[in-house]
Amino acid sequence: MPRADVFEFYRRLAEADPAPQTELAYTNPYTLLVAVALSAQATDIGVNKATRKLFAEVDNPAAMVALGLDALKDHIRTIGLFNTKAKNVIALSERLLALHGGEVPADREALEQLPGVGRKTANVVLNVAFGHETIAVDTHIFRVGNRTGLAIGKDVVAVERRLEAVTPAPFRAHAHHWLILHGRYICKARTPLCWRCPVADLCRYKPKTPAPPAPAAEPSPLN
Repeated sequence: MPRADVFEFYRRLAEADPAPQTELAYTNPYTLLVAVALSAQATDIGVNKATRKLFAEVDNPAAMVALGLDALKDHIRTIGLFNTKAKNVIALSERLLALHGGEVPADREALEQLPGVGRKTANVVLNVAFGHETIAVDTHIFRVGNRTGLAIGKDVVAVERRLEAVTPAPFRAHAHHWLILHGRYICKARTPLCWRCPVADLCRYKPKTPAPPAPAAEPSPLN
């Protein structure tokens, strides 16, 4: 995608949503870290439903360790892979206490050394909690990057690096949120809503999905 089109792509997304936010509910960097770790292969809505009571009771690593594995499982059992995720959350909480004084580190390498925390989770935490200009590439952003031509890559790391290279400075802080929300609500996997897309004319995807037919008008009761 030409550089001018990339700028215009982001400009339109920014105009439509000037201050995008994560849809995961959290209260501090620790609860954000836990929420993102739990969100793998799960929806934000499902994670928020499971963590509403959990985060009211637990908002720091010491409290999570004190809660214990079995009680944590009870809180998150509606989330996919909850057994493994619960073990990771307890383990990462213990690691935070042992190595970081109970604080979430603002460093990718340190975050990725925590159990259950990969590059995507680390990038989300760095961006949302600490304001770093990171772009966490999930399935939505991977799809948007490749489908539109904004950032073509064979894997998530390649797409991330391409996005970092082409995203103009004014849009770096919020690029992650604009792209993930665009993929979640407009550029959907099976049937993208091209007729509603603000950047359809900049996108390389073809054929564009047409608008659904308008519903037939109901006959007038006077007829």
